[in-house]
Amino acid sequence: MKMITKYTFLVLNLIIVSIMLSGCNASNESINSSSENFDEFYNKFHSDSLFQLSRVKFPLGGKSIQGVDQSEWTKDNWQMMKAKIYDVDTSEYKVFYKKTENEFIQKIWIEDSGFNLEYRFELIDNKWFLVYTLDQNI
Repeated sequence: MKMITKYTFLVLNLIIVSIMLSGCNASNESINSSSENFDEFYNKFHSDSLFQLSRVKFPLGGKSIQGVDQSEWTKDNWQMMKAKIYDVDTSEYKVFYKKTENEFIQKIWIEDSGFNLEYRFELIDNKWFLVYTLDQNI
């Protein structure tokens, strides 16, 4: 009788773990499928100023550094981003970008010049937002 009980206990535990794991996968799939498409977001972000402003997460991380002047980003001093990283002239500028499931980072700079731009987008509640901007020209 003890052998049957141990076997039953083991089988029940395996069934419960299997159900839990399959539930987690289904949950992750539904989150991913309901997430905003980054490329569609990115195109609209660079072409629609009102949409862009609604998707900048203020207070925005980073700052604007122009020579010795530094300022935090606010809605009042925000300058619309128009150039997509894919359209930057790479004969003049260095570029780097990396996309993961929840983050997109892009950097633009001129080697040894003091000019550097860095932007970070994050997926928050299934929508993409700009969360960090460094605009440095020293």
